[in-house]
Amino acid sequence: MRHILVYGDSLSWGLVPTTRKRLGFEERWPGVLEIGLNSAEHNVRVVEDCLNGRRTVWDDPFKPGRNGQQGLAQRIESLSPLSLVIIMLGTNDFQSMHQNNAWLSSQGLAVLISTIRQAPLEPGMPVPPILIVVPPPIGIPKGLIAPKFMGGEEKSDGLAEVYKDVAIANNCHFFDAGSVVTVSEYDGVHLDADQHLILGWELVGVVTSILR
Repeated sequence: MRHILVYGDSLSWGLVPTTRKRLGFEERWPGVLEIGLNSAEHNVRVVEDCLNGRRTVWDDPFKPGRNGQQGLAQRIESLSPLSLVIIMLGTNDFQSMHQNNAWLSSQGLAVLISTIRQAPLEPGMPVPPILIVVPPPIGIPKGLIAPKFMGGEEKSDGLAEVYKDVAIANNCHFFDAGSVVTVSEYDGVHLDADQHLILGWELVGVVTSILR
């Protein structure tokens, strides 16, 4: 059995927009991915490490542990051998408390790539390939999270392009989730259940080509 790590935030955790509820494993995209790969007889397990509010490399002044670099190398070490690491982060880099732009977020992504590749693996353990999945563009934030993401749609402009540049420069695989899904109209940030299904099944084909 091959193991795939999904390293993400609430968009991968399966937060139901405008609630604090979570979609079931078979409903959120990492679960859909696992089901789809196994239905094609790839014999994989998708391990989710998805934390609400996680950034690439920035701290949340209100909640500890949201800096994505912290502990990442140890996660890679503890879960090895891994056949693939999928990173889908970036949205929270544009919370209103941060003055980031797309380029700065892409530099945070580059740090995560380096951290994965420098993890202290046991002898003979492979350095896993990395798939960068850029989240869909932030919409107009609505509801209780509106103040948290105020201005996020402008600050994150161009994220797919600069993430792709980082992926190419670091020899990573790349997929633009915004090419197939959109954020929820209810909160402008998260994914509705139907979008999880679409993204998960789209990634089945992407991941299959990588595993081959």
